[in-house]
Amino acid sequence: MSRKLSVLILGLFLVGLSVSAQQLNTQMDSTVTTFGEVTIKGKSVKYKALAGKQPVWDKKGNIIAGLYFTYYERTDIKDRSKRPLFISFNGGPGAASVWMHLGYTGPYRVIVDDEGYPVQPYGVEENHYSILDVADIVYVEPVNTGFSRPVNTMEDSEVAKRFFGVNQDIAYLATWINTFVTRQNRWDSPKYLIGESYGTPRVSGLSLELQNSHWMYLNGVILVSPTDLGIERGTAVGAANQLPYYAAAAWFHKKLPADLQSKDLTDMLPEVERYTVDELIPIMAKGGSISGAERKEAAKRIARYSGLSEKVVLEHNLRIPESFFWKELLRDEGYTIGRLDSRYLGLDKNDSGERPDYAAEIRSWQHSFTPAINYYFKNYLNYNTDLDYYIGGHTRPWDRSGNTTGDDLRQAMSQNPYLHVMVQSGYYDGATDYFNAKYNLWQMDVGGNLQDRMSWKGYRSGHMMYLRTEDLESATDHIREFIKQSTPKEGQPAQYLRKTKG
Repeated sequence: MSRKLSVLILGLFLVGLSVSAQQLNTQMDSTVTTFGEVTIKGKSVKYKALAGKQPVWDKKGNIIAGLYFTYYERTDIKDRSKRPLFISFNGGPGAASVWMHLGYTGPYRVIVDDEGYPVQPYGVEENHYSILDVADIVYVEPVNTGFSRPVNTMEDSEVAKRFFGVNQDIAYLATWINTFVTRQNRWDSPKYLIGESYGTPRVSGLSLELQNSHWMYLNGVILVSPTDLGIERGTAVGAANQLPYYAAAAWFHKKLPADLQSKDLTDMLPEVERYTVDELIPIMAKGGSISGAERKEAAKRIARYSGLSEKVVLEHNLRIPESFFWKELLRDEGYTIGRLDSRYLGLDKNDSGERPDYAAEIRSWQHSFTPAINYYFKNYLNYNTDLDYYIGGHTRPWDRSGNTTGDDLRQAMSQNPYLHVMVQSGYYDGATDYFNAKYNLWQMDVGGNLQDRMSWKGYRSGHMMYLRTEDLESATDHIREFIKQSTPKEGQPAQYLRKTKG
């Protein structure tokens, strides 16, 4: 072999080693700082943005993952002991924080029309309803969401074992939050958790884990479009509780009888809710033992409130699957309706079938959010990486066993007299429906002792109610009110007082 050829081969070998050593996933503890200014509620708000990763360590102090976060801090605040810190999570469980970051509470918002539908050109605009005027916010990406990743040396099975499960998720995120609060010097600030969808069991479980394992006590937890929080429904309650949502979706699409359709949505729904609790749940509990007359009358009432035919209701033994409802309600018009937001319409290949071919609302949202978030990180936050931004779908399999998060939140409230809870639900959300969100609150507090610290708010949109401009404005105002309600008066002790008999 000639000397020149040997040198060439050696050079190529060394280049190969250099390239292979330059792993994509190496920056586990680094940040980029930028500064910005937006107008919120008609007033200028200047802020600092910190974008980057903070590690997750194992018990021996070895880095096992890097969690990407974006932290916004208003810069004209001198005393942060009274400045709330919001810690924000999305759901999935594999969803990135993009949805609430660029849709709801952050300083910039994805460009959509007033009802939340995508428009071009894609991009972002100032969010004039952001809560950054009243609170600092950190958006956290759990492992395998956004830019967050485990170390490259970890096998997939080990990643799932350590990170992908209800309780695994809560444990490592609580430790991460503890480190973040310490690094940012926010221990004396009022702290809030806000979670959407699967983010709601996440923040519910965190409320207790932070108290018990880190002695970090919160002022508030906000549950946006909550799941069941591990609260059992059973076959009877689970089937019956869908009816109010069906009525809301049917009302929106003008499929209800004239007397119901002529009423406003929030005037119509209480009738359906009363029927569900007082009559339908007992009927469902009887199952096959009900008489033919009872069955026929129940089918008539369900059809009246759902917009479906009595024939279809009877064919399903009074229990209408959600996926069938999304296919059936507008079948005669050739459309399906959305799961997470039933205002959205889809077109299937065939009108026949038991479920829609695709989720119309998800496809619509991906139009807007995917290009916007990738553009935003690079051009507004100056965060550059060749990693893919995982919007969802990279946290399987997920261990859902041992989900007691609803009761965890109740226990955290019992232990902490300062802790308040607010639920925000969209009436047209068929995945985490508004009535089951109310049911959560009822079952979390069966003794009725915490009702003065619990609240529920409804909006005329779906799962991501904030995409609709009118609901964005009201929902963020509700957060501002919630902060005031959950802020104790100066010197007010965290204690329970016995009620005296008078």
